[in-house]
Amino acid sequence: MGFDPQTLNYDASGLIPAIAQDHRSGEVLMLAWMNAEAVARTLESRRVTYWSRSRATLWVKGESSGHVQHLVEMRLDCDRDCLLVLVEQTGPACHTNRRSCFHTALRDGAEVEILRPEL
Repeated sequence: MGFDPQTLNYDASGLIPAIAQDHRSGEVLMLAWMNAEAVARTLESRRVTYWSRSRATLWVKGESSGHVQHLVEMRLDCDRDCLLVLVEQTGPACHTNRRSCFHTALRDGAEVEILRPEL
């Protein structure tokens, strides 16, 4: 018997946060949201699929940019209300063309850009 995405603990909107992490380096690349269908499609296709809250639709990471995420492994946290998606990332993960969405650090009370856009 296989895994049933309905067994996860989704929020009131039917969503669960998914943290994308580079499977080799351990670098955190982004945080996005999935619904049960996105989880199922990701597991089936091995192409990471998210739910766009702004567009209210599913989106396969990289389908327009070419910066795809191939699923290596999906992990559940202890409360089953957050996912860790270990990926093979092609190109930048962030829509700002940076490797990671976490490109700004707070240091000594100031915001510091720690990753520049890739060309």
